[in-house]
Amino acid sequence: MFFTVGSILFADAAQAEVRSVALRLESDAFLEGGAIPRKYTCEGKDISPPLSWVGIPQGTKSIALIVDDPDAPDPMAPNMTWVHWVLFNMPADATGLPEGTEALPGSTMNGLNDWNRTGYGGPCPPIGRHRYFFKLYALDVTLTGLNHPNKAAVEAAMRDHILEQATLVGTYEKAR
Repeated sequence: MFFTVGSILFADAAQAEVRSVALRLESDAFLEGGAIPRKYTCEGKDISPPLSWVGIPQGTKSIALIVDDPDAPDPMAPNMTWVHWVLFNMPADATGLPEGTEALPGSTMNGLNDWNRTGYGGPCPPIGRHRYFFKLYALDVTLTGLNHPNKAAVEAAMRDHILEQATLVGTYEKAR
């Protein structure tokens, strides 16, 4: 007997059950669409929030994470996307990153954020409430030939290799 999940055909119910869990990204620090606590911003400790995920698809060779703000510099008149964090080549069996991540799992590599440095740079909007997109990618390859790339280089290397993607959006506005 065969089972389908979406357009994927499985040989048995157990496989179908496992694959029915779509890739999902969450944080214990904030809910989807909710406010990112000050602790994780330039007005706080500027440390990365805890992140966890489930549903990595079969065939995943590596995981990438990009965090960016499409509302820069002003959400009423955005004209750029500000990049806060770029990670790639996380092991396929990784299930999250702890708060204040310093030691990266396995073969994880850092890319450059828009401060032209590696690592997390928290929300620091100059005006208004901005949205921050935490985007997780399950890839069918390990990315090669990248040495401290920016977001565009990682996205170009990922093209045609994304098995699944999950997004978590948080918001932040500086205290007045």
